[in-house]
Amino acid sequence: MPTANKLVAAICLAIIGALGAELVKPQLPEGFNPGAMTLVAAAVGLCVGWVIMGPKARSTGPINNGVTGVVVLVFVELLVFGGYEMLQRAMKRHYTEPIEAIEQVVAISLEYASYLAHPVILVMFAIGAVVSGVSTDYARRRWG
Repeated sequence: MPTANKLVAAICLAIIGALGAELVKPQLPEGFNPGAMTLVAAAVGLCVGWVIMGPKARSTGPINNGVTGVVVLVFVELLVFGGYEMLQRAMKRHYTEPIEAIEQVVAISLEYASYLAHPVILVMFAIGAVVSGVSTDYARRRWG
């Protein structure tokens, strides 16, 4: 059922996801084609905000909810981008067995996670977690 807190959480995490993707692009290796990274990150943010963060607005504190939402957002985005990269490599026949390809999703995701270790990106995630948590809680109290 659509609620104001789900909508606000989805919009907040979509903005955080898109902003994070834009901030990580300069950290990527030379010649890396980010493609639709910003749009995919925003779409993942919409889904995580709607499904994870929005419904939890009643049961947890606002900052805790915001931190949980951002952590889940980053985790899911890393898996999505790692899975996409693995599929690209699999189509070029880099893997001999399916289990090797699945293992590479984790390895690629950890490699991508290292690009997030820039202080500006971490501060943006921290501020975004607080703002999204408080905004979602305000929407729940005001309209929910």
